[in-house]
Amino acid sequence: MKALCYNNVRDLRVENIPDPAIISPKDMIIRVTLSSVCGSDLHIINGFIPTVKSGDVLGHEFMGEVVETGSEVRKFVKGDRVVVSSVIACGECHYCQHDSFSLCDNTNPNAFMPEKLYGDTMAGIFGYTHAFGGYAGSHAQYIRIPFADIGAFKVPEGLHDDSVIFCSDAFPTGYMAADMADIKPGSVVAIWGCGGVGQMAIQSAWLMGAERVIAIDKEPYRLRMAREKGRAETINFEEADVLEALRDMTAGRGPDCCIDAVGMEASGSGFGYAYDKVKQWAKLENDRPLVLRDAIMACRKGGNVSIVGVYSGFVDKIPMGAAMNKGLTFKMGQMHGQKYIPQLLEYVQSGQVDPSFMVTHKMGLEQGQEGYDMFTQKTDNCMRVVFAP
Repeated sequence: MKALCYNNVRDLRVENIPDPAIISPKDMIIRVTLSSVCGSDLHIINGFIPTVKSGDVLGHEFMGEVVETGSEVRKFVKGDRVVVSSVIACGECHYCQHDSFSLCDNTNPNAFMPEKLYGDTMAGIFGYTHAFGGYAGSHAQYIRIPFADIGAFKVPEGLHDDSVIFCSDAFPTGYMAADMADIKPGSVVAIWGCGGVGQMAIQSAWLMGAERVIAIDKEPYRLRMAREKGRAETINFEEADVLEALRDMTAGRGPDCCIDAVGMEASGSGFGYAYDKVKQWAKLENDRPLVLRDAIMACRKGGNVSIVGVYSGFVDKIPMGAAMNKGLTFKMGQMHGQKYIPQLLEYVQSGQVDPSFMVTHKMGLEQGQEGYDMFTQKTDNCMRVVFAP
């Protein structure tokens, strides 16, 4: 089969690799119908996650059609349309039993890798380097789904693929961001990042009763999408001081909830951005935590900071004094897709949310490098490139 593989930093190639096969009786094979690019993939492609190897198949946000099932798969038969959580979970360990699926104890065969850096292991993730299990990704014609009954979900009849694809990762990540932010009716919510996850966090904040949603980015087309599709107020951080603007917009108090949907490759300006860029380039700091610093300083006293933008290692210059003395609550993590996807499919089916507006470009695998270049450089108003293998 054909698959889009990592070759080197910012060098992707379509290769012919062996078709996947059933390994465990709980496995399922699907024919991939759509597989999306994701901002998390850029951390791999740009060389910030060293546990990727040449030949690894990328991609973790996808859907498809069942072509084969293992003997212990009970929920699916050949021909079913399914959307699959990017996080792989066993459904049986302590964490899965408590709906913390991305913390699963049993799906990362390379547990020793994250244990060295994080002190513990996390769940496996499709196409997300060997530190997260070394599983083949979804930018391919076919993919093996371990623990299929736990991680895959039937697509309701009548829903278009473009409306469903983001229920695999971007929508549950954005929804979990809003959930962790503890949004209440009347809350003022500030969201940094208007990419796919940020757009879904905006939609989710309204579902949870937010009174106002303020979205922060620098790309005019993303901010326009946040206004037109998300009904959000917007701040362009290249045109305004974000902290001052948020104070002005909230009568001096600050947002009730702040969501970091950016993570380790945040953009910015001024000394702080230059400082982080230099330290990251010199490998003295893993990540650029500009957004995290802003969220802490902007959030009102007693407010909530929710982090779903990916961080890989160590950061510095975090204003912990402000966080502690303001009494902030932090929640963060990789998304628990299995917890949220059934509810999100209902939102899509009812018409309350239609994520299809994020499909701005559709390509074949052979255009993989072009698609990722467009996504990385944000050309042609690209929100998400979706590959149809």
